[in-house]
Amino acid sequence: MTKAEVITKISDKTGIQKDDVTQTIEAFFKVVKDSMAEGDNIYVRGFGSFINKKRAKKIARNISKNTAIVIDEHYVPAFKPSKVFIEKIKSSKKIKELAPQE
Repeated sequence: MTKAEVITKISDKTGIQKDDVTQTIEAFFKVVKDSMAEGDNIYVRGFGSFINKKRAKKIARNISKNTAIVIDEHYVPAFKPSKVFIEKIKSSKKIKELAPQE
């Protein structure tokens, strides 16, 4: 599902104009990106958490040149779904239908 499809679905469910929904969604994404760039995590109860995960300093290998490079300690954005969200997905009939049969 694309962002445009999400906007259309929200607009259809709420009756709010697509332009207003688009501005709201874009503002939400901007707040999340700006807050995480400042080192803040975002917690949405019942949905999940947008968190900064710390990656330790490590030595990596470039196998084509047979050299080692140092990758400094850094942070990467991550999403951790809430237990409610996880349970909803686990109990979904659609997901079970898509799963490969053993």
